[in-house]
Amino acid sequence: GCLTEWDGVSCWSAVPVGQSQAVACPDIRHVFKKSILAAAALIRRNCTESGWSFPSPPYHNACELEVHSSSNDTETKASEGPRCYFVTMKALYTCGYSTSLAALFLAIGIFSCFRKLHCARNSIHIHFFTSFILSGTTMFIKDSILFSDESIDHCTMLTVSCKAAIAFFHYSILANFYRLLVEGMYLQTLLLLTFTSDKTYIWWYILIGWGVPMLTVRVWVIIRLQYDNHGCWNDYTSLYWWVIKAPILLAIFVNLLIFLSVIRMLAQKICSPDISQNYKQQYKRLTKFTLLLIPLFGVHYVVFTLFPEHIGVDAWLYFKLILGSYQGFLVALLYCFLNGEVQAEFKRNWGKWQLSMESNVFNLATQDFTA
Repeated sequence: GCLTEWDGVSCWSAVPVGQSQAVACPDIRHVFKKSILAAAALIRRNCTESGWSFPSPPYHNACELEVHSSSNDTETKASEGPRCYFVTMKALYTCGYSTSLAALFLAIGIFSCFRKLHCARNSIHIHFFTSFILSGTTMFIKDSILFSDESIDHCTMLTVSCKAAIAFFHYSILANFYRLLVEGMYLQTLLLLTFTSDKTYIWWYILIGWGVPMLTVRVWVIIRLQYDNHGCWNDYTSLYWWVIKAPILLAIFVNLLIFLSVIRMLAQKICSPDISQNYKQQYKRLTKFTLLLIPLFGVHYVVFTLFPEHIGVDAWLYFKLILGSYQGFLVALLYCFLNGEVQAEFKRNWGKWQLSMESNVFNLATQDFTA
């Protein structure tokens, strides 16, 4: 019969000679329009002695094409427009993730090099940075496996490496959200339990930040292996995708509640007559810092979660891929580069280095004079 074939648009499963197969218009953004007529249209191919027949009717007749230029060339409309769109988007988020990775590695190096910055709080921040490094790295790994070659056969992409890359990608995204949740929990703990040792909760933070995503991905992998083991597991139309999506939404909404609770507690402390003016100033600075953490708490994701997935897809893609790629840089900027403790440590070490240099110059000058 006819073997499984990828025609560059759709996947055609193997069938015996004499049988035919029909597929619906594929949902490809910036290539085909998503309409009622397109959803009802079917493209059919017959399995003959000489192999697969040509698609009937052709894709550009059965499916409504997006118009990307004034040219009447159907092939140009179907390929050049989306190619330019996706190449531009990939270049933008590649630049964003590269910038974030460089900033995050530098931030981890700063926290690791200075002994006075070694504490539970900064240790939690390092774990947070690591989750962003994982998400950025897995994005590059996923792209290199799925889109390294334009002639790749997406029908037969069933390799273990491909599935492992997707599973690791989902783990890094989950870890990113749950390390974000840990940052919110830690900030609330600082306000609620002032005199509690950080070491009491550090292992709980590690377990929540890394353990919950690991457990979730293991459950998802087992379910996919048992009930939906086809393709590279990179489809988001399956109901099993909720095994990943539901914990992410849970982390977002819990973080939103924590954020509102933190704002309430800070407002109470600032308005309290029993708090000295110095403490009020500290709480005001903490409030400003907390307001900067709104995008880091994932509040912006809540807005998009409330809308259906087919509305504003372009805006969502740009927001998620491009602006999201710079989120790691923003984290490093707020937690490290704009951190008062880090700046003070740099100033102190810079002053010591200057004194050391002046001392060395003085010693050299003294030796030349005595000589």
